[in-house]
Amino acid sequence: MRRVAVAIAAALFLAACSTTQAPPTRSLESAATAKPAASAAAAVASTAPTASVQPMEVVGKFALEPARGPWDTKVTATVTGMKPSTKYDLVWTTGKVQWKLSDDRSKFLGRSASLIQNVLQSPTTDANGGFQATFSVPRGFGYAHDVMVVDAQSIIRNKSLFDVDMVTTISPTSGPLGTPITVEVKGIGWQSYQNSFQLSWDNAYTGWVSSITTDGYAKFVIPATGRPGAHYITLGHSEFGAPYLNPQQQPVVASRPFPHLPFTITDGPAVLPEPVEQQGFAIIGAKPVDKGIWTSPGGAIVGTPATLNAKALPANSDIEIGWTTMVGNRSVTGFEERTKALGTTRTDGNGAFTWAFKVPDDLGGDHVLSAKIGDTVVAKTNLYILANAFPLSVDRGPAGTKVSVHLKGVGWTETEQIYHLVYDNAFAGYSCAFQSAGDIEILLTVAGEPGWHFIDMYPGIYQGSETRPANYKMPQLTALDDHPGNRLPIFRFAFLVQ
Repeated sequence: MRRVAVAIAAALFLAACSTTQAPPTRSLESAATAKPAASAAAAVASTAPTASVQPMEVVGKFALEPARGPWDTKVTATVTGMKPSTKYDLVWTTGKVQWKLSDDRSKFLGRSASLIQNVLQSPTTDANGGFQATFSVPRGFGYAHDVMVVDAQSIIRNKSLFDVDMVTTISPTSGPLGTPITVEVKGIGWQSYQNSFQLSWDNAYTGWVSSITTDGYAKFVIPATGRPGAHYITLGHSEFGAPYLNPQQQPVVASRPFPHLPFTITDGPAVLPEPVEQQGFAIIGAKPVDKGIWTSPGGAIVGTPATLNAKALPANSDIEIGWTTMVGNRSVTGFEERTKALGTTRTDGNGAFTWAFKVPDDLGGDHVLSAKIGDTVVAKTNLYILANAFPLSVDRGPAGTKVSVHLKGVGWTETEQIYHLVYDNAFAGYSCAFQSAGDIEILLTVAGEPGWHFIDMYPGIYQGSETRPANYKMPQLTALDDHPGNRLPIFRFAFLVQ
């Protein structure tokens, strides 16, 4: 029988979300990295890995029943006409995807993808060359997957296609104003036209949903806003940011769901967000060293009391303490790294010191602290500044009240320099912290009918080399679990219009 080489289709699914033990993995020889596209055609393929060539020699027949379904669907694989009494691997092809940043983590380069094969089972054919095996659809990326029968020589003997359905649910489905609504999406894809979904509340755009590092799974929370009665959450795909409303008429028509999920706001006291001072991330612990310097804590919000500690430096020496940061902006003047002196101290006879300071009012992220004797830097360490938010300047008043929404410790990289304001689940705009050294103050005019209104601040991506999808300057609703770069908090506020 003639042997032919075939390209294994890029798989859309990864079983890492499963709570069961990971199946054996067959590694493919090639992996691809998404690169900036030079044309529209190249952009479409920017997240697709280069196909890996694996020999295939079609023998017998192979069928799946059913041929589509959501996670955990029981599937029966039936094979006939193969070599009798022979062991084969039943293989599920999948993609592994990661966010891609520059080496210094300051630039967003898109996504990188590689192909792997997960062995579901290893059945043995009967005397007639057939077998029947049942498996559960793995949890991970959705849409089309090759399921293959592979022999001991890694030759594909047959294959069939299975479509993993994307399923969106909300919990709860009713509750009073401000109820936190958990949205879960299972089986998002990772290739173009499958990997960037946009959520709207009552036909107003809220933000985008990703699942790159969470393997096709998204879970996030939005507040219930508006009058008592029925409200609707919609989730549709878009390559270019704004929700795409007529996907059935686009050039590439994929079998994508467009759910419209009702939520009923009931009477009763409003559910308000916790105090904003409690919404940030926990302080990062200290990491002492046997020789050198370290901070305690290792990371905290602006103004937190801290100490710089040293061991085994030159004894009885005067120390100048330096602080390094980025200064400037991306849009007009450019930016550069600068170091300034924070203060001085002196080592004791053992080369140790403890120097008290407060976390500087500066950009979020890592900063280098240095210890210098004369013109020589003798030790360095990092301190991480965490983002934090302040209470609204005023939290109640008539429509038209001016209110300050204030954050500190926001970063400077392409994935950390902006926050997006969402008012009653409607995206209002974005804000940038680079020029202002990590400080964001939005002067907002509140609007709406009497009652509670909800203001949410979401991280996002400022810019990058990836052209499709173009997920820039829009709220990333899944930022807590799937943000490229450093993990960033989401901040929530409420204002009572009287």
